[in-house]
Amino acid sequence: MPHIMEMMGKARVVVKDGKVVEVGAPEVEWCPLFVKLRGVQKMTQDEIRKNMESRITELGMFTEKRKLEFETTVVAFGASEIMMSGLNNGFLETTVTACDGAGTVISDNPALVQGIGGRMSGLIETEPIDAVIKGIEERGGTVLEPSNAAINPVGGVRKAAELGYRKIAVTVADPKTAKSLRKLEPELGLDLIIIAVHVTGLSREEAQDILKSSDIVISCASRHIRELADPLVQVAAAIPLFALTQKGKELVIERAKDIQSPILINTMKLPVLPAHKQPKNLI
Repeated sequence: MPHIMEMMGKARVVVKDGKVVEVGAPEVEWCPLFVKLRGVQKMTQDEIRKNMESRITELGMFTEKRKLEFETTVVAFGASEIMMSGLNNGFLETTVTACDGAGTVISDNPALVQGIGGRMSGLIETEPIDAVIKGIEERGGTVLEPSNAAINPVGGVRKAAELGYRKIAVTVADPKTAKSLRKLEPELGLDLIIIAVHVTGLSREEAQDILKSSDIVISCASRHIRELADPLVQVAAAIPLFALTQKGKELVIERAKDIQSPILINTMKLPVLPAHKQPKNLI
């Protein structure tokens, strides 16, 4: 089974034996994030291949050489950065996320959470890599299904509850999962913070549903998330992060405490979406 990730404008990238074997066409042609981070002015299959190859070389992504712990940040307010600060500051007890080579991972180690998620895009499917699973376990993480590296946030949250955690952040990429987690929350007596990621291309109805069930959503290149979100807090203007609930807002503030550079705080009607800064074309 190969590893499959959607990245850079939702292009489907397949990796096998540490090599990129397939790169699909991106659905978004220009992304301000990749202009800023990598100087990529146009999303092309060649640029996407190069980016994936650099993640394999620099991080060991999808290989036995996967670097699993770091505290350096790629963006100030990404999902993993927010969870890292939440754990460091005692606001969260643990997290449930997805890692290449391991699938769903439960971890309360901030450096491991950032290592796993710092340069993660939309992980669709992965296969077990023994060295990665062992590395996660050595760093105090729990791999939900080591035999098949399944990506199962609901199962991950159930497992985290079994391990005695209550205040849990979990990343989701589809409304059905977010809704199931919201139902699970009172059933298991949990305090969940649901963070929606990889939402590019959701239909209007799906966007509505995921907004209803999430505490935080990273808008990616989603037109409908931008149109429908009614945030309490917005971070950034190009690829906005929206905190939709009080506890989502509080987690974002935990992250803001750790940011070393100056921060502007202002009150205004949200969202703020300057047209020239948005990805082209929103889908």
